[in-house]
Amino acid sequence: MPTQMSHHRRYDYSPITGRPDFSWPEGRRLAVYVAINIEWFNFNEPGGAVLASANHAPDVLNFAWRDYGNRVGIWRMLDLLDRLDLPAAALLNAAVCDHAPQIVDAFAARGDEIVAHGWTNSTEPGRLPKAEEAKMLRESRQRLTDATGTAPSGYLAPLISESVDTPDLLEDAGYSYLMDWSHDEQPVWFDTQGGTGRILSVPYPQEINDVPQIIGRRREGAEFAGMIEDAYDLHQRECRQRPVVMGIALHPYLMGQAHRFAHLERALTHLKERAGAETWFTTPGKIARHYAGLDLG
Repeated sequence: MPTQMSHHRRYDYSPITGRPDFSWPEGRRLAVYVAINIEWFNFNEPGGAVLASANHAPDVLNFAWRDYGNRVGIWRMLDLLDRLDLPAAALLNAAVCDHAPQIVDAFAARGDEIVAHGWTNSTEPGRLPKAEEAKMLRESRQRLTDATGTAPSGYLAPLISESVDTPDLLEDAGYSYLMDWSHDEQPVWFDTQGGTGRILSVPYPQEINDVPQIIGRRREGAEFAGMIEDAYDLHQRECRQRPVVMGIALHPYLMGQAHRFAHLERALTHLKERAGAETWFTTPGKIARHYAGLDLG
């Protein structure tokens, strides 16, 4: 007998080969975005990616390693994005507005998108009671709005930690899209319980993502850069048959490290040099807005 949770009931199965065709703006077929996770970890709490296991608090080793990303790595990345004229999306813990506001200002000055990423990466929001998760979604969005003057339209859960209610709570809080699901290469409408009755899922990568590859699978920076290049080359060919979204998920405490950075530079330069009229370098929010405006029947 199936259990109540045997299916999420958010969307139906749909093979990517059998959907209505469409294009991105100006007839482009491949939407590429760079997502940089800008995160804050509470000093005396566990959580998040770790360089090495620690059985005590405060965990100076892992806190300092991750803080390097905010103090050093992100500035290398922003310089590279400027040199390559690439837009980015900052997936931003709201606590960064209080602890490292210069980072928020730098992304705002570039005109990049700010995507809400909860309050900190020390808490798994999917484990919170429903009312507390709803409160966090509202308050973190408001903090980012106060800091930037623009309300975020998108959300990525810290640690990809959703509850069964998260899509409903996001729509109620004013978000128009989420990024937690890596199940497709095109946006997908999710059914929700209130408001308009739906919220858009923009694909977010768990393969072209430095945390699972470097921390989880122990890959070297050169291997990860090669994955970015290989994925882009295949998408560039396949987008002739169907439109595609390619996300690249980065964390400054990983690919912003000096010994890995040349590989990131090589990979993003490869994309820029190979890109033709089919490629749209963009942000998740622009992808969501364009897709939401399509009439696909």
